Amino acid sequence: MTERVDRASAIMGVLSDTGSASVADLAQDLGVSEVTIRGDLRKLEQQGKLVRTHGGARPLGHKTILQRERIRVDEKQRIAAAAAAMLTDDDAVMIEAGTTAALIVGHLTGRLGIQVVTNSALVFAHARANPALNVILSGGVFRHESESFVGPIAERTVGEFNARIAFLGTDGFSAERGLTTRFVEGAQVSNIMRDRAEETWLVADSSKFGQAGFVSFMPLARITGIITDSGLTDEAAASLSEHTQLRIV
Repeated sequence: MTERVDRASAIMGVLSDTGSASVADLAQDLGVSEVTIRGDLRKLEQQGKLVRTHGGARPLGHKTILQRERIRVDEKQRIAAAAAAMLTDDDAVMIEAGTTAALIVGHLTGRLGIQVVTNSALVFAHARANPALNVILSGGVFRHESESFVGPIAERTVGEFNARIAFLGTDGFSAERGLTTRFVEGAQVSNIMRDRAEETWLVADSSKFGQAGFVSFMPLARITGIITDSGLTDEAAASLSEHTQLRIV
């Protein structure tokens, strides 16, 4: 029984990291037969933990934000560093929830007097190690899925401040649908940050291009620009550049 439980945990770990896996690959990685893996997948599907596909499986539901932190790390760090380079001593910045946005404060070492307003617990976790940063963390309803605070309290808190730059995250973006997210509450906080900042930049890796969350909350024309990585196709870059500035790092 213990061996099966350990194998099930290993299978879910692979699916969380990769998004999907074939029976053959799982069997090879775990050193068991494909018949055994199929039995494990059938059991996990009955428990509501995954969905079997032709020849493999994928996890049920969305990755948590903590799982997403481990994906495309190099690209996210380059984007975060480019965003941080836009800030100077005594600047004021708003940072919304997101794995890429949360990394920005880690690149502010040596900068003094920067005011950070955020609704992101991840931003706070990265910022607390830097005593030179002045951090204002909104209250509100805590969403585990995004590690962020949302709702009327968060919106009211963010709306009391002004900033030179706001950095936003997103679940997906495109020229047609703009910035999108799964959660209406997060969209409302993003819009308030945009209204209270002189510039608003989307920080998102190229895998988010063409993806669409449930809510379209901001057209590209309403943001100053996008900072993303070189994984965009030339066609995608051209379509985005028609609506806003584009910085590729």
